[in-house]
Amino acid sequence: MFDARPQHNEYLRHRSAQFRSQVERRLNGSLTEDEFRPLRLMNGVYLQLHAYMLRVAIPYGTISPDQMRTLALLASKWDKGYGHWTTRQNIQFNWPKLVDIPDMLDALADVGLHAIQTSGNTIRNVTTDAFAGAAADEVTDPRPYAELLRQWSTDHGEFQFLPRKFKIAISGGKQDRAVIAAHDIGLRLVTNDAGELGFQVWIGGGLGRTPLLGKVVREFLPEADLLPYVEAIISTYNLAGRRDNKYKARIKITVAERGLDVMREEIEAEFLNRRAVFTGVDQALLNDLKNVYAPPAFRDAPEGDYEAQRARHPAFRSWTDTNLLAHRVAGYASVTVTFKAPGQTPGDASAEQMLLLADLAERFGHSDLRIAHDQNVVLPHVHKSDLYALYEALREAGLATANAGLISDIIACPGMDYCALATARSIPVAQDIADHFRARGLEDEIGKFNIRISGCINACGHHHLGHIGILGLDRAGVENYQITLGGDGYDIPAIGERAGAGFPGEEVVPAIDRVIDAYLELRESPDERFIDTYRRLGVAPFKAALYPANA
Repeated sequence: MFDARPQHNEYLRHRSAQFRSQVERRLNGSLTEDEFRPLRLMNGVYLQLHAYMLRVAIPYGTISPDQMRTLALLASKWDKGYGHWTTRQNIQFNWPKLVDIPDMLDALADVGLHAIQTSGNTIRNVTTDAFAGAAADEVTDPRPYAELLRQWSTDHGEFQFLPRKFKIAISGGKQDRAVIAAHDIGLRLVTNDAGELGFQVWIGGGLGRTPLLGKVVREFLPEADLLPYVEAIISTYNLAGRRDNKYKARIKITVAERGLDVMREEIEAEFLNRRAVFTGVDQALLNDLKNVYAPPAFRDAPEGDYEAQRARHPAFRSWTDTNLLAHRVAGYASVTVTFKAPGQTPGDASAEQMLLLADLAERFGHSDLRIAHDQNVVLPHVHKSDLYALYEALREAGLATANAGLISDIIACPGMDYCALATARSIPVAQDIADHFRARGLEDEIGKFNIRISGCINACGHHHLGHIGILGLDRAGVENYQITLGGDGYDIPAIGERAGAGFPGEEVVPAIDRVIDAYLELRESPDERFIDTYRRLGVAPFKAALYPANA
C-alpha cells in the first residue's frame, strides 16, 4: 500500500503543524487571503464558490480499508457527510471550515495520506490503471513505478515552481486504461524484441482550452532509466516552458511551438547528464516496491455456485455482465462499484458508503480498494464464489447499479454547483441524461458508451475524450452547452470534434437522444459500438441528427 512508514507519517505531521500555524495567522488577520493563497494551495486547499475545498491525494488510486475509513471520518466529522471522487483518482471535500482543515490533515497523516501537491504548479498525483495488478492483459503491475515517481516527485526541490501544473500517467495493460495520451507525460509499460521491460514515453498531452494529444518521444526506455528520463523531460520543460502567459505554459504548448524533434534532442542530452548522477538507489527502492506490491495470497478454490446464481438472479447476471473485468488469476474477477446510480451526483460518496466498501474489501477483496479515474471504486481481487454475497451487500446499500461503462456512467466535474471557475452546471445535466436513458430502457442496447461533461473550458470532466462530450459555457448570462463527438481516451486516442452551435440546458437531453437514435439506426450490428460506427461513417450523419433543421 501507500508509504506509511513512521518517518513518512512524521513528515506529514510536520507539514500539517506548519499549515496549522498559517491557518491561525489567516484567521487572526495576520495574513491576507492573497498572502494565504500560495500557502493553502501547497496543502491542497482551494477557495470555491461557497466554501474552502480540500483535495486529498490518493496516489495512483490505491487505498487500504483503514485509509478509506479515515476518508469517511473526514466526511462525517468535518464535512457534510460525503466526498467527491475526481478524475485524478483523488477525493475532494467541498464543505470544510478552514479552522478544521489542520485537524483533517492530522487524521490523514495517521494513515499515510495527505494533500501535498494536489494543487499548484508542480507534479500532481501520479495516476494509473485502477485494475493494476489484476487485469488479464497486463504486461506488469505499474504501481511500483507510480510509487517510485511519487516518492521522487514529492517536494522535489527543482520542480516546485514549474511554468504550470504537471500530470503523469502510467499504464501497464495492453489496453490503455490510464489515458496516457492526455497527460503531460504518459508512460506505457512494454517489452522490446529481446523481452526486456521498459516504457513507451509520451509527452505533450493535455486538455483544457487547447486540447492536444501527446506524442511519442521515446519508443523504448529501459526500466532502469525511468527517473533520470522523466527528470530530463521536466527539467527541459522547466527551462523552456512559457511563463508569460499561463494559458500557454503547459508542456503541450512547449512541444507544439518548439517541435517534437527539438524537444527530443534536448531531453536526450539532458538525460545523459541526469543518468550519470543516479547512483542506483532508485533501483534498490524499486525492487523493494515490487515486493510491497507483490500479489496477494490468491485462493485456489472452485467458483462455487457463481454460475447458478447468475442463472437464478437476472439482476445479478446483469451486474456481472457490466461491472466485472477479467482477472489474471483463474476464479477471480475485478469489480467496479459505480457511483452513478440514477439521480445520484456522479462521483459523490457518502461516509456510510465508504465504510461499507472498507468492510467489503476486507471480507471479499484482499483488503484492496482502488479509486478509478471515471469516479468509481474498484475491488480488484474478488473470488467468483464471493461475488453474489458482495453483490447483495452492495445492493442493500444502493451501490449495485449495473452500468459500468454504459451511457449513464457519466464522468462529470462539479461544475457551477461548487467550482468558482465554472461557467455552467454539470451535475444536473448528467443526472437528466442518466435518468432519461434509464427510463427509455436503452442502456444495455446502446452498450459501451462514454459521456463526459465539463462545466467550463478547463475540462476537468475530460469532455474532449467522450464519445459524446458536453462543455457548459456562459452565453450572455445563459448556460449553453457545446457538444463534441468522437472523442476517445482508451482505444484509439482522439479529441472529439465540435458538432456546431451549442444548446440551451433544456435541449441537451433531446439532442443526445437524437444522436443515440441515429446510432441505433446506423450501426451494422448490436456489437458495433457507437465509437466504431462514428469512425466508419464520420461526423456527418450525427451532425444531421443533432441539427435536423439544417439537414
